[in-house]
Amino acid sequence: MKKIFDSIRDLGYRRGPSRLLGGIGGSIAAKFGLNVWLVRVLVLVSFLLPFLGVGAYLVVWALTPWQDGRIPLERVLTA
Repeated sequence: MKKIFDSIRDLGYRRGPSRLLGGIGGSIAAKFGLNVWLVRVLVLVSFLLPFLGVGAYLVVWALTPWQDGRIPLERVLTA
């Protein structure tokens, strides 16, 4: 499991300090150099999709590292 979480950290996504809710939109915007509000609106629009929007957001939330590298799902599985 450690290899999987280390490879997630190596992707370069991090929840930023100026996040709303889970910080996923800000993380995607920072990684690709996009406007953070545009990405946040696109994430909200994706919630209109039945399972994909909310389900994908929850999965990404559980796997996106905080600024210090901690991953929520990793903490749950190793606790």
